[in-house]
Amino acid sequence: MTAQLIDGKAIAQKVREEVAAKVAQRTAAGKPQPVLATVLVGDRPDSAAYVASKGKACQELGMGSVSEHLPADATQGQVEELVKRLNADARISGILVQLPMPKQIDEERVLSLINIEKDVDGFSPINIGRLAQKGRDPLFVPCTPYGCIYLLEQAGVQIEGANAVVLGRSNIVGMPAALLLISRNATVTVCHSRTRDLPAVVRQADILIAAIGRTEMVRGDWIKPGAAVIDVGINSVPDATKKSGHRLVGDVNFNEAKEVAGCITPVPGGVGPMTIAMLMKNTLRAVEIQHG
Repeated sequence: MTAQLIDGKAIAQKVREEVAAKVAQRTAAGKPQPVLATVLVGDRPDSAAYVASKGKACQELGMGSVSEHLPADATQGQVEELVKRLNADARISGILVQLPMPKQIDEERVLSLINIEKDVDGFSPINIGRLAQKGRDPLFVPCTPYGCIYLLEQAGVQIEGANAVVLGRSNIVGMPAALLLISRNATVTVCHSRTRDLPAVVRQADILIAAIGRTEMVRGDWIKPGAAVIDVGINSVPDATKKSGHRLVGDVNFNEAKEVAGCITPVPGGVGPMTIAMLMKNTLRAVEIQHG
């Protein structure tokens, strides 16, 4: 293997330890504890699992957590009233609305209601707008893109002046990741399903963030020798050798790419652990903004 492995598990653990130490200091000084409120609408098993993992992380780091669960047939008004109540609750440092929500809910309207100082997921239109403007800093950056950039920095990758390609243009990962790279003075190309000669475009990248949601789409011969590769994809493929009958792979063909790239994240164990770690970091920042 020629590429340096970017160990997201180890880097995320370091972030969590730093957050836990600062939370302990706050508690010892009698300052308010960070408290994360999660809002889950409906009964999607994956969403419920994500919410549970966030609550567990809060507990492990000495933070408080509140879990609010509404039924799948909840109305727009009920969801909005819940968010308003959490906004008004001084004990709550951060509010995270688990996406996606049922189709009858206007997600954009719900996200826009979250107090900007409690928007620890970074999806408020105000925070995203600030991220998109030169010289304006958001209070919070979306957790997965934040984790991607943090991994690059921890791996010693030179972002300034680099040619960066973001594969995927979702509001959750692709677009915020592109904006973060631009803010760090990279030259950024955002690719998608309609990009002409996609392999040739990707081949120009000193930094590649793959978040297209297609199993092992990026092949080894798409990678520029020595490039930094951040694989955000989480895809399940059949594997008879596993007890579960499947295994997780990314949007990049890891076995091919590792022979070409300079550094690369694995799946699992790369970007995944960073998302919750950065959420914990954002929640600590929220209580510091609100209470000093």
